[in-house]
Amino acid sequence: MNESKKNLKPEWVDPDDAPDLSQGDWFERADLYHGDTLIQRGRPKMETPKISTTIRLDADIIEKFRAQGPKWQTRINEALREWLKRAG
Repeated sequence: MNESKKNLKPEWVDPDDAPDLSQGDWFERADLYHGDTLIQRGRPKMETPKISTTIRLDADIIEKFRAQGPKWQTRINEALREWLKRAG
């Protein structure tokens, strides 16, 4: 089982081979500030984020939702929301 690991050669990284950070776009991808405000990258924060929780459901319910394809948890959330609307 360890035979394939014998053929691996350790990679030597010489600090003198590090890229020159004054070249290229390394600093262009760094944090961006507008005055004192950090401009956030990536997905914006949600106004009402989801809350992670643990819930126990019967296996057949999970199987039915999963069988309908991806986003089965979203569909469970929507089903619960519909039930709350009807329940008043």
